[in-house]
Amino acid sequence: MNDLTGFNPNAVANPNNNIFGLPFTEEESKVIILPVPWEVTVSYGAGTARAAEHVFKSSMQVDLLDMDGNAGWKQGFFMKEIDKKLLLKSDYLRKEAELYIDYISQGAELLKNKFMCKSVKEINEGSNYLNNWVYEQSKAILDKQKIVGLLGGDHSTPLGLMKALAEKHGSFGVLQIDAHCDLRIKYEDFTYSHASIMYNALNEIPELTKLVQVGVRDYCEQEWEYICNSNFRVITYFDKNIKERLFEGHLWKNITEEIIQHLPQKVYISFDIDGLDRKLCPNTGTPVPGGFESEEMIYLFKKIKESGRELIGFDLVEIGVGETDWDSNVGARILWRLCNLMV
Repeated sequence: MNDLTGFNPNAVANPNNNIFGLPFTEEESKVIILPVPWEVTVSYGAGTARAAEHVFKSSMQVDLLDMDGNAGWKQGFFMKEIDKKLLLKSDYLRKEAELYIDYISQGAELLKNKFMCKSVKEINEGSNYLNNWVYEQSKAILDKQKIVGLLGGDHSTPLGLMKALAEKHGSFGVLQIDAHCDLRIKYEDFTYSHASIMYNALNEIPELTKLVQVGVRDYCEQEWEYICNSNFRVITYFDKNIKERLFEGHLWKNITEEIIQHLPQKVYISFDIDGLDRKLCPNTGTPVPGGFESEEMIYLFKKIKESGRELIGFDLVEIGVGETDWDSNVGARILWRLCNLMV
């Protein structure tokens, strides 16, 4: 346990410390938060590339007592610096992507415009760069026997982390909290679209043996067919079906037990914040009516731990940036709970 002599967890957070006002260095910390300022392929609202800096600021308002976390924070949480070069690259490619999305939304053909063809090529190359960057960053942290929590950014960002986890842990499963399936193939001609993260993970990571999706309420026919033909590698709990069961008297406790039974021993949590009710994330990129309360998800995560399964890492993505800091306030508190549960 780290030496906390002189640190008062009841005092106002010191902004000169790291995230949540904690006094730990990266070397002293068990959980390392990797901010990934990237939103190149978002297809609706933007802003999540700058979520990490807003969450960091909001984290100073989080009280440090977590009754579920067994004072896990005393093992150290630390957020790495935001990579400004990566953010600038995201901003540049995002402008190109916006022009391209506007172009195809008018029914125009890609092959008839050389400039647009060049843009798509550059965007896909940029996404490859991002995936490699996240992989290298994650691997370096994991090699130090630490836990990685990725803070997005859009939902395309964690592929490199999942690849690094596969190398370290072998077989594992993903619990995905999301309003969307993210099983589209090369969406809008972007190979590593935020709408394709789970398709790409399943396609490129053989160690990913099971994907359990919870809260999905917006999906296309292609994604439905993928789920049906996955030989139960993908199990999807649609929001509509969950709500109908709750309306008919089923307990959330029993539904969570059923969800957990599908998960293998090692579990990675991929948390797209649009899986929550929109009142908790009004500025998320692709909001959809429906969703969960935050405590319903924390209850699910707690029950995974209680089942004896091992949480090996997480991502928290698609936090929006609005006129107020409400989104980042909610995001900071979910991040806090996730970090505590990890240790």
